[in-house]
Amino acid sequence: MMSIHWLWTALALAAIWFFLQDLFLMKKRKRFPPGPKGLPIIGNLHLLGKNPHQDLEKLAKKHGPIMHMRFGYVPAIIVSSPEAAEKFLKTYDQVFASRPYHESSWYVSYEQRNLTFGQYGPYWRNMRKLCILQLLSSHKINSFLPMRREEVGTLVKSLKQAASDGAAVDLSASISSLGANMSCLMIFGKKYMDKDFDDRGFRDVIQEGLHVAAMPNLGDYFPLLGVLDLQGLTRRFKDLAKVFDKFFEKIIDEHLQSQEHKQTKDFVDIMMGIMQSGEAEFEFDRRHVKAILLDLLVASMDTSVTAVEWAISELLRHPEAMRKLQKELEEKVGLERIVEESDIEGLEYLDMVIKESMRLHPVAPLLLPHESMEDCTVDDFHIQKKSRIIINIYTIGRDPNVWPDPETFNPERFKDSNIDLRGQDFRLIPFGSGRRSCPGLQLGLLLVRFVLAQLVHCFNWELADNIRPTDLDMSEAFGIVTSRATHLRVIPTYRLAK
Repeated sequence: MMSIHWLWTALALAAIWFFLQDLFLMKKRKRFPPGPKGLPIIGNLHLLGKNPHQDLEKLAKKHGPIMHMRFGYVPAIIVSSPEAAEKFLKTYDQVFASRPYHESSWYVSYEQRNLTFGQYGPYWRNMRKLCILQLLSSHKINSFLPMRREEVGTLVKSLKQAASDGAAVDLSASISSLGANMSCLMIFGKKYMDKDFDDRGFRDVIQEGLHVAAMPNLGDYFPLLGVLDLQGLTRRFKDLAKVFDKFFEKIIDEHLQSQEHKQTKDFVDIMMGIMQSGEAEFEFDRRHVKAILLDLLVASMDTSVTAVEWAISELLRHPEAMRKLQKELEEKVGLERIVEESDIEGLEYLDMVIKESMRLHPVAPLLLPHESMEDCTVDDFHIQKKSRIIINIYTIGRDPNVWPDPETFNPERFKDSNIDLRGQDFRLIPFGSGRRSCPGLQLGLLLVRFVLAQLVHCFNWELADNIRPTDLDMSEAFGIVTSRATHLRVIPTYRLAK
């Protein structure tokens, strides 16, 4: 009885608090950007479905590229045009460089000590600098080239065997395994089997973490309700945090105990060396190492291979584009050997295909939310402190004012174009831009180009189960990483001379 009484008391207090907030916000409403009218207490939460990036696109068409919404107690600004994105990510970059508090990131990422969710400040700047210089430099990326060649070669061999058997393959699962293996070898120095991680399996736990982190959590929008954990998400966050922590502790202990001399140091070696030397110019202990390990693992495992999966899907739906890319690879590489990383520079049509695929299918259609660190004015609109800034790059990529015939896959639209993927042109920012742009952009783009080129060069592809290209399901499974809703099943045919 006491617990029920407490629940109703908390709900009543929350209702009163949010009602008063509504009254306060209504008085100041005229200073805000336009946006849809909200309901008492919940604000605009009822307007978001299973694919919020698509819901927000529809709302932006009505209310404009800078749109004010409210999710529970939290004010949000939805940004949906290149010009608006440039203002938030470049012109006023420093004001919007922080991240909001999320219960999931607080528990899983060691109280937001990682790069992805860390709040802006001296610690975050120093940590980003360390990662870029020590872990993600061109020299370090190049040191793993033999590993990438071997792992991609292993994938080609397995697909070649399937081709000789005339068998269908789950390409989504195959390239997901490739991503997991390459990530583990770079970060930990060896591959880990599912049983080494948790009873649920290595990739399954990562997927669960991404899924749970993307779920709307009432505690984030209604702080007074967070303690009640009405959805059970806090319990799941804590459970996942324990699984990751146990795994990372095991890895760190293995590295500390190992006397093996490595020609190429993995990321754990480098970070433990920095920690033990005491040379870091900021607090850097095992918690920080584990937070960055989580960053690197999640960011590298799924993002690049998901981009490859979407690109292959579009090429299967557009055979003429597939043939053009194969022809370009034939002219550069020939049909006597597989692709090497040194081959991919200067492959114009490959880059055009990747840009067009990332325009239509950004891996993160809603860039991770930024947070305003102070009150400010953008385009004469008042943006209050602690507003969540959500950049909808899905909408930007399909804006008919920017892209002619935006729903059509047309790599040729990038011919003789100076648009790149590095965050300087706000028409196409799949890796973000400004202070919060992806520090692993160079590595991620390299992997996408290399794996996609290899798959297209080595094999002809047809859809399994008698599915016609025009009937391929392109539905999305929204999350921090937005992948295909269904796995891509295909039949490969080996096309090289050897």
